[in-house]
Amino acid sequence: MSSIKIRTRSGEWSAILDGSDISNEIWLALPFSSDINMLGCQMYFEMHLDTKVKGDTNTFEKGDIAYWPDADALCIFFGPTPLSVDERPVAAFPMKKIGHITEECGAMESSGDRTRITIERSF
Repeated sequence: MSSIKIRTRSGEWSAILDGSDISNEIWLALPFSSDINMLGCQMYFEMHLDTKVKGDTNTFEKGDIAYWPDADALCIFFGPTPLSVDERPVAAFPMKKIGHITEECGAMESSGDRTRITIERSF
């Protein structure tokens, strides 16, 4: 498992990546910055990876980090999405879960659409 820090204008959060090939590729590409797109309590941003991974789930938990292969995007779920079931975030497209934020992340909602996110390695 690899540790990362996620920073937006509304704060900083610690997270763990699961050690899969795709999460290792992400960790090696860090630091990385991009513009956030917000959809309910989900943020996503483009992060092109040279991977052939397929999405395998649409249902997540608050704090989950997933790779959306069809959009070459990294997604962070910090609360209910427009498709949520019983407060569990549900994505419109299949994604690959690759990690989880290790602390309360509801304040990510204040990050704002089209603002910057930075992800860095953490040791």
